[in-house]
Amino acid sequence: MTTRGRWLFAVLAASAVLLSGCSDAAVDPKKLPGVYRDDGGGRIELSADGTFSASRVTTREGGDPVDFSGSWDYEDPGGSSDFVYLGVEDGGLGMTGGIQLYVDDEDTLYFQSDPDGPVTQELKRTS
Repeated sequence: MTTRGRWLFAVLAASAVLLSGCSDAAVDPKKLPGVYRDDGGGRIELSADGTFSASRVTTREGGDPVDFSGSWDYEDPGGSSDFVYLGVEDGGLGMTGGIQLYVDDEDTLYFQSDPDGPVTQELKRTS
Protein backbone atom coordinates (compact mmCIF):
# COMPACT_ATOMS: atom_id res chain seq x y z
CA MET A 1 0.00 0.00 0.00
CA THR A 2 1.34 3.43 -0.88
CA THR A 3 1.73 6.28 1.59
CA ARG A 4 -1.28 7.99 0.03
CA GLY A 5 -3.33 4.79 0.37
CA ARG A 6 -2.37 4.41 4.04
CA TRP A 7 -3.26 8.04 4.71
CA LEU A 8 -6.67 7.64 3.05
CA PHE A 9 -7.31 4.44 5.00
CA ALA A 10 -6.38 6.18 8.29
CA VAL A 11 -8.73 9.10 7.55
CA LEU A 12 -11.61 6.77 6.66
CA ALA A 13 -11.04 4.63 9.75
CA ALA A 14 -10.96 7.68 12.03
CA SER A 15 -14.16 9.01 10.43
CA ALA A 16 -15.91 5.70 10.96
CA VAL A 17 -14.95 5.69 14.65
CA LEU A 18 -16.17 9.25 15.13
CA LEU A 19 -19.45 8.65 13.32
CA SER A 20 -20.22 5.32 14.98
CA GLY A 21 -21.35 7.10 18.15
CA CYS A 22 -23.61 9.51 16.28
CA SER A 23 -27.27 8.95 15.66
CA ASP A 24 -28.65 9.46 12.15
CA ALA A 25 -31.36 11.75 13.45
CA ALA A 26 -31.75 13.77 16.60
CA VAL A 27 -34.59 12.71 18.86
CA ASP A 28 -37.18 15.36 19.66
CA PRO A 29 -38.39 14.61 23.23
CA LYS A 30 -41.69 16.36 22.47
CA LYS A 31 -42.43 13.63 19.90
CA LEU A 32 -41.85 10.73 22.34
CA PRO A 33 -45.28 10.70 24.05
CA GLY A 34 -47.39 7.86 22.72
CA VAL A 35 -48.02 4.15 23.06
CA TYR A 36 -45.27 1.61 22.30
CA ARG A 37 -45.83 -2.16 22.08
CA ASP A 38 -44.00 -5.38 21.30
CA ASP A 39 -45.29 -8.62 19.80
CA GLY A 40 -45.47 -10.32 23.20
CA GLY A 41 -48.05 -7.94 24.69
CA GLY A 42 -45.62 -5.53 26.36
CA ARG A 43 -46.81 -1.92 26.42
CA ILE A 44 -45.48 1.45 27.55
CA GLU A 45 -47.41 4.68 27.36
CA LEU A 46 -45.44 7.91 27.71
CA SER A 47 -47.85 10.77 28.39
CA ALA A 48 -47.19 14.39 27.45
CA ASP A 49 -47.64 15.39 31.11
CA GLY A 50 -44.46 13.45 32.03
CA THR A 51 -46.12 10.34 33.45
CA PHE A 52 -45.94 6.78 32.12
CA SER A 53 -47.51 3.38 32.59
CA ALA A 54 -45.88 0.09 31.65
CA SER A 55 -47.48 -3.33 31.43
CA ARG A 56 -45.96 -6.72 30.66
CA VAL A 57 -42.47 -5.31 30.11
CA THR A 58 -39.23 -7.17 30.70
CA THR A 59 -36.55 -4.85 31.98
CA ARG A 60 -33.76 -7.40 32.48
CA GLU A 61 -32.57 -10.57 30.79
CA GLY A 62 -34.38 -13.61 32.15
CA GLY A 63 -36.83 -11.46 34.10
CA ASP A 64 -40.57 -11.95 34.21
CA PRO A 65 -42.86 -9.35 32.65
CA VAL A 66 -43.95 -6.69 35.16
CA ASP A 67 -46.30 -3.71 35.38
CA PHE A 68 -45.26 -0.36 36.87
CA SER A 69 -45.85 3.37 36.53
CA GLY A 70 -44.45 6.76 37.47
CA SER A 71 -42.87 9.74 35.77
CA TRP A 72 -40.51 9.97 32.80
CA ASP A 73 -37.85 12.40 31.59
CA TYR A 74 -35.75 12.35 28.42
CA GLU A 75 -31.97 12.31 28.93
CA ASP A 76 -29.30 13.05 26.31
CA PRO A 77 -25.94 12.26 27.92
CA GLY A 78 -24.01 13.32 24.81
CA GLY A 79 -21.38 10.61 24.55
CA SER A 80 -23.63 7.60 25.02
CA SER A 81 -27.11 6.41 24.11
CA ASP A 82 -30.08 8.69 24.70
CA PHE A 83 -32.62 7.29 27.13
CA VAL A 84 -35.87 7.95 28.91
CA TYR A 85 -35.41 7.87 32.67
CA LEU A 86 -38.42 6.14 34.19
CA GLY A 87 -38.96 7.24 37.78
CA VAL A 88 -40.79 4.21 39.16
CA GLU A 89 -43.39 5.15 41.76
CA ASP A 90 -45.69 2.13 41.78
CA GLY A 91 -45.64 -1.42 40.50
CA GLY A 92 -44.05 -4.82 40.16
CA LEU A 93 -40.36 -3.94 40.13
CA GLY A 94 -40.25 -4.33 43.90
CA MET A 95 -38.59 -0.97 44.32
CA THR A 96 -39.09 2.74 44.09
CA GLY A 97 -36.36 4.22 41.98
CA GLY A 98 -35.55 4.47 38.34
CA ILE A 99 -34.73 2.55 35.23
CA GLN A 100 -33.43 3.50 31.80
CA LEU A 101 -35.52 2.96 28.67
CA TYR A 102 -33.23 3.54 25.70
CA VAL A 103 -34.27 5.56 22.66
CA ASP A 104 -33.36 4.18 19.25
CA ASP A 105 -35.49 6.81 17.51
CA GLU A 106 -38.85 8.44 18.13
CA ASP A 107 -40.59 5.21 17.10
CA THR A 108 -38.47 2.60 18.91
CA LEU A 109 -37.67 2.23 22.61
CA TYR A 110 -35.85 -0.67 24.27
CA PHE A 111 -34.65 -2.07 27.58
CA GLN A 112 -31.08 -3.32 27.88
CA SER A 113 -29.95 -4.17 31.41
CA ASP A 114 -26.32 -4.88 30.39
CA PRO A 115 -24.73 -2.34 28.00
CA ASP A 116 -22.70 -5.15 26.43
CA GLY A 117 -25.58 -7.63 26.43
CA PRO A 118 -28.58 -8.15 24.22
CA VAL A 119 -31.64 -5.94 24.08
CA THR A 120 -34.12 -7.30 26.62
CA GLN A 121 -37.28 -5.90 25.03
CA GLU A 122 -37.92 -3.61 22.05
CA LEU A 123 -41.15 -1.65 21.76
CA LYS A 124 -42.45 0.09 18.62
CA ARG A 125 -44.76 3.11 18.48
CA THR A 126 -48.39 2.27 17.77
CA SER A 127 -49.93 5.71 18.27
